[in-house]
Amino acid sequence: MFFGNDRSLLRSFRFWRLVACGVALALFMRIFLFGIYQVASESMSPTLRTSDRVLVLKWAKLSGVERGDIVVFDGAGSFAPTESASTFADTLSELIGIKSLDSHLFVKRVIGLGGDEVKCCDSEGFVTVNGERLRESYLAPGMSPSEVSFDVVVPKGRMFVMGDNRSHSQDSRSLLGSPGGGMVDVDKVVGRVAWAM
Repeated sequence: MFFGNDRSLLRSFRFWRLVACGVALALFMRIFLFGIYQVASESMSPTLRTSDRVLVLKWAKLSGVERGDIVVFDGAGSFAPTESASTFADTLSELIGIKSLDSHLFVKRVIGLGGDEVKCCDSEGFVTVNGERLRESYLAPGMSPSEVSFDVVVPKGRMFVMGDNRSHSQDSRSLLGSPGGGMVDVDKVVGRVAWAM
C-alpha cells in the first residue's frame, strides 16, 4: 500500500515513463517511417516550389519505386561529385525539425527504371519509355519535355530521373557523360514524396 509521497512518486514515474515512450516512438517514426524536407530549388516547379515542405514516406521505398513517383534520394557519387557522410547536425535537424534538401539530397520524378529505354524525343516532341509516349500533365503549359536529346537503356538497379521544370533542372539528362551515366542507384532512395505544403 502506498501513502503520501510514495503514491506521488509512483505517479511521477509513470508520467516520465510515458513521456520517454512517446519520445522513443516519435524518433522511431522519424528515422524509419517518414521525414519532412524543405525543397531548395525550382527544379520540380510547378509541382514543388522552392521552400515547399514535403512529407516523405521512407517505408514506401520497401514496396519498390515506380515510374512517375517523386522521390528524395541521396545523389552522392552520382548527382553530387563525391560521397558525403551525414553529420551529427544533419541527423539532428532531421530528427527534431525539417531538413533542407542540400548538396547531396535531391527531389526528382522517376521516368525510367532498370531495363527501360528512355528516349527524347519522338517525331512530335514527346519523351518515350519503351516506345510509349509519356503524357506529362505535370509540366507547365508550353514547356518542352526536353531540350536535350538522349536515348539510353537504364541499367538494372538504377533509375532515370528528371525534374518537372525541364529547362531548369540538373538531372539524369545533364549527367549522361558523368560516372554512373546520370542514373541513380535505387538503393539511394530516401523515400517517396506523399504530400507538399
